[in-house]
Amino acid sequence: MNRISKPHAAMTTAGLNLIAQALSIYDNDLRLAVCNRRFQEMFSLPDHLVQPGASFADTIRFLAEAGEYAPETDTKDIVQSRVAQALDFVPHYLERERPNGQMISIEGSPLPQGGWVTVYTDITRAKQAEQLLRARSAELSEKLITHTEELSAANRQLEATNTALEETKRQLTEIEGRTRLTTEMMPAHIAHVDADGYYTYTNRRLSSVFPSRPSDILGMHIADALGETAFDRIEPHLLAAYKGSSPVFEFTESHGSRRIRVAFTPDQHGGVYILSMDVTEETQARVALQQARRREMAAQMTSGLAHDFSNLLTIILGMQSRLARMELGPEADPLISATLSAARRGGRLLDRIADMTSQRGWQPRPLSLPGFLDELRTLATPSLPEGMELRTQDDTGGAYMADPGLLQDALLNLVLNARDACGEAGTISLSAQEVQDTWLELSVEDSGPGFSEAALRHGLEPFFTTKGGEGSGLGLAMVYDMTKLAGGSVRLANTGQGARVSLRLPLRRAAQAPVPDTGLALLAEDSPDLREAIREMLTALGFSVVEAASVDEACALAEGLPDIALVLSDISLEGDSPGLDLADRLPHLPLRFMTSLPPDHPLHVRAHRLGPVLPKPFSAADLAGFLGLVPLPAPAQMG
Repeated sequence: MNRISKPHAAMTTAGLNLIAQALSIYDNDLRLAVCNRRFQEMFSLPDHLVQPGASFADTIRFLAEAGEYAPETDTKDIVQSRVAQALDFVPHYLERERPNGQMISIEGSPLPQGGWVTVYTDITRAKQAEQLLRARSAELSEKLITHTEELSAANRQLEATNTALEETKRQLTEIEGRTRLTTEMMPAHIAHVDADGYYTYTNRRLSSVFPSRPSDILGMHIADALGETAFDRIEPHLLAAYKGSSPVFEFTESHGSRRIRVAFTPDQHGGVYILSMDVTEETQARVALQQARRREMAAQMTSGLAHDFSNLLTIILGMQSRLARMELGPEADPLISATLSAARRGGRLLDRIADMTSQRGWQPRPLSLPGFLDELRTLATPSLPEGMELRTQDDTGGAYMADPGLLQDALLNLVLNARDACGEAGTISLSAQEVQDTWLELSVEDSGPGFSEAALRHGLEPFFTTKGGEGSGLGLAMVYDMTKLAGGSVRLANTGQGARVSLRLPLRRAAQAPVPDTGLALLAEDSPDLREAIREMLTALGFSVVEAASVDEACALAEGLPDIALVLSDISLEGDSPGLDLADRLPHLPLRFMTSLPPDHPLHVRAHRLGPVLPKPFSAADLAGFLGLVPLPAPAQMG
């Protein structure tokens, strides 16, 4: 309940006391909320029965004992019947004569929040006038007078009912407004189409699910709103919904390669309700989890076999080495050499299988692609023939969250495969680009003969090779495994000038480029003790430190300090603004977050979308690694 200030309460009481009628308001527990002076005067009530909180039953009992309800005399029955009537919360109007000869009308209406408001009007003069009119208008028929009285009473009853209906209408309007606001804030498109496919309702969020489509679609046909390609994908399901089923399905939107989940629910009037959501990130995570489970199963199946096979290879190598030391004649040397070579190749194959089934997972951290691609070129170039050129092209911007080790292994694998396809001369191109703000795509193209039809169909399967005895058939399979661990995909294609392998990884932007080794750090932490401990860690790493306890304080410091190299902020700070607001208010500065909130907390989830998050507690070495600096050997942990 809203609190009313004392000046406003006094004004309200003064206003009620100016009303000629007596008025009382009881809450849904039948306790007095407010009344005016006329209420006390009309019924000669004692002061304690006109105080807020006074019992309705006590007031009825007082009036019954005073003879107010004569000829009724049983006080207990009078109280029970009046309390029961009040608890029914039904609008009513009645007129009665008091023991003192006064005629009053009583009009009661229930309140929307529960309780009663009752107005008592002195109608003695009106009744006397009616009696005088009867006396002076004997020529009027009794039927007309009775009808007039009934009509007057009906009008008063109708007025009370209209008042209740107006209040109900106001509440329904408020509820509708809140419901619309809630649906428009949801990260999904909620809509309704009629039997002909035209939108009759939308929460105007279509463009958040289909970025290329409009938001104002009310009155449009669903085919025009979604576009021909997307509508062709959903039309069979929509027709099924018109026939009474409730299909739920997913499809990949062609414009931005985003994964969309749609649910159709038929209504009772031939139309269909529609709920559509962007589940791209959920699908990426699901793919990564499935791949991790497959690796775990493969590791369990192959570990024992690999162990026994490794023992057999060790025996074979030992026996062949002994045979090589024996004088068996020149005809035995090629056989021994070939056996040793095959056994060593089997050992290398075991190592590759172990890599694929190991527990190594996708471990993303901030990665700047220009430096990464330069390093990759440096590593790959010595393995290329003199007549072969390796070109790199980076069309991305900023830093991304990726696993540099696994990604480097996968791209080196593809470059070496391209080298083998080109022979002694040719061109290998390595490019990076963003795809519809959803994927980070890295492609390796070569000027070789391209993939065969069999390679396009089976190239990602383990042990498939086109190199005969020289290949293990695990190269592309390992690339595929790495990409699935990240929640992405691999595509094989021919370009007309050679082959192309494209890796699509979920686009996860890092907050900023890697932090410099030294400079001025702005530390935002609301706990003085933690702020002191973290300041010492940053100082030991070579930073000068300024401190803030709130978002506003941090922004004020940043305005006067143009050379800030790092902003390290807790997610929760003093004041109403969380530390996450610094991403919008200081977009030009390198920002990192830290928190003790659990990973599934909404603020923690939002922070991960903005950039790297360091969980508390952490040590100085953890902080150094988080900032991309040389880890320090300090063992003390910060709580």
